[in-house]
Amino acid sequence: MIEYTICFLKRGDCILLLNRDFPHWMGAWNGVGGKIEPNETPLAGALREIREETGIVLEDITYRGKITWRDDDEIFGCMYAFIAELPEDYAYVTPIKVAEGILDWKELSWIFHPQNVGLAELKDYLPRMLNDSNNYEYVFTYVDKELMNIEIVPLAPVPTH
Repeated sequence: MIEYTICFLKRGDCILLLNRDFPHWMGAWNGVGGKIEPNETPLAGALREIREETGIVLEDITYRGKITWRDDDEIFGCMYAFIAELPEDYAYVTPIKVAEGILDWKELSWIFHPQNVGLAELKDYLPRMLNDSNNYEYVFTYVDKELMNIEIVPLAPVPTH
């Protein structure tokens, strides 16, 4: 099973999104992140991916749950999700072209607009991650590569020490 990270960098009412030049989700806006390297924790992987994809160096991000993909009864991947709260005056000018695609700040109203079809599946879990202090696993079930169901399962609290 392949494990990934995704992080949403939030500044005020905007989130820094990446429009990827490469699969998966090529051409769609999504958070920053990628594959977890061998012997790397999800947190370390998320921090590394943020640094590699944006140049932003962070030490404090918040775990917000896990997205799991399954085809019938077989899990074929998962993604650990994080949120980073940046100060509203944090200077990061966009749009900017990076190796992975184009980074740009997008307002929450744009992200969650019901007619916005230019996003990865983040509208199915990001609102809860931003507004609910509990963590969840979001299980996306596919049949013949078509999304059939999303199950939301509460996760136990993460120990703080």
